[in-house]
Amino acid sequence: MERTWSEDEVTARLARELPHWRLSGGHICRVYRTHGWKASLMVVNAIGHLAEATFHHPDITLSYDRVEVRLMTHSAAGVTDKDFALAARIEALIQWQPGREGGALEGPRGDAAGAYIKYDQESGPR
Repeated sequence: MERTWSEDEVTARLARELPHWRLSGGHICRVYRTHGWKASLMVVNAIGHLAEATFHHPDITLSYDRVEVRLMTHSAAGVTDKDFALAARIEALIQWQPGREGGALEGPRGDAAGAYIKYDQESGPR
């Protein structure tokens, strides 16, 4: 059986490792804001790839300009290391901004036509 983390442990670990995530209803959760439907679908598909690759599947709520991700390990009936590990992978992928790295990859255009995800600095508090 996998170790489950207590609510206090989860809250402390989220504050340290995943500050935009929160504990709600026994799940660790995160809302990603996007610039519209196409971007929301791309976020869901990217998360779907990570979930299948890890065989650990989140609950996802999709709407026009937001995607909510909820993770818990159902077989353990609580939050485990699997949830933190997948949340960290999701966070790294969705928040990735190649244009800030200074390499060959530029990232999306900054205008409205190229807008994709509302990165944390654009979205405000969670």
